[in-house]
Amino acid sequence: MARATTTSDTFNAVAEPRRREILSYLAGAERPVGEIVAALGLPQPSISKHLRVLHDVGLVRMRCQGRRKLYRTNAEAIRPLHEWAGTFERYWQHQLLRVKELAEATVRQSSADFNSPDFNPSDPKERR
Repeated sequence: MARATTTSDTFNAVAEPRRREILSYLAGAERPVGEIVAALGLPQPSISKHLRVLHDVGLVRMRCQGRRKLYRTNAEAIRPLHEWAGTFERYWQHQLLRVKELAEATVRQSSADFNSPDFNPSDPKERR
């Protein structure tokens, strides 16, 4: 089966790292093309091409303000991507819980070391 073109498929559109970078940048606020160019350091024609693809698949919306084109993310179109990625949450959720447990254990140990009667703050080995 042939792969869908990036201009008609949301998942293929976001497979391009620069487009994900643009979406992340637009997540904060609506922005004009020139600001996106300056922030991401890409040539204007490249940004415009990526924005066109994102717009064609519905991930961004565009409005004109005089001669400027302002872009913003379309949360409704991004939701299916989020929901799909969420089906894999179980694979990384246990890792996040493990990191949390290790961090909490480290804090408890540091606190116990600091409160120990043997703790000597003037000892260079005790300084952390």
